[in-house]
Amino acid sequence: MSQVPSETLQGYSAPSVRQFSVFLENRVGRLLDLLRHFDDASHVHVMGINVIDSSDHAVIRMIPDNADAARLLLRELGIAFSETNVMVTVIDESHSLADLCLYLLGAELNILFIYSLIQQSTIGDSVIAVAIDDLTLGSNLLLKKGFTLLGEGDLTV
Repeated sequence: MSQVPSETLQGYSAPSVRQFSVFLENRVGRLLDLLRHFDDASHVHVMGINVIDSSDHAVIRMIPDNADAARLLLRELGIAFSETNVMVTVIDESHSLADLCLYLLGAELNILFIYSLIQQSTIGDSVIAVAIDDLTLGSNLLLKKGFTLLGEGDLTV
């Protein structure tokens, strides 16, 4: 049994960002319509996007800079979506994508998907979103290995 108080174990929250998976019918112009709604909303911006296309629908993975505003906007538009937390980390000369994969593999964590964000870090390094099967364990591991993890407040236009 651990000597750490249960409130400490339960109270820890790994640095993460909210990702929205938006479900759209696969029709010409639907992605443009969605993105224009975000452009028109002054209080929320798309910071990362990944499109998964199939013959009849598309799943748009989006990371906004304001999850509450994005949720409200999507509900107002009547667009089906789901939400999940993902890690957002900086990839630089001393913390490569290969290193990230090696450390997660060593902890037997599955990478569900990775994609790049539109923004760069303030020093010009790449920023990526990573979904893994144990966000808390993966975040703790990467922090111990010196990776910089970002939260929603770190995402800026």
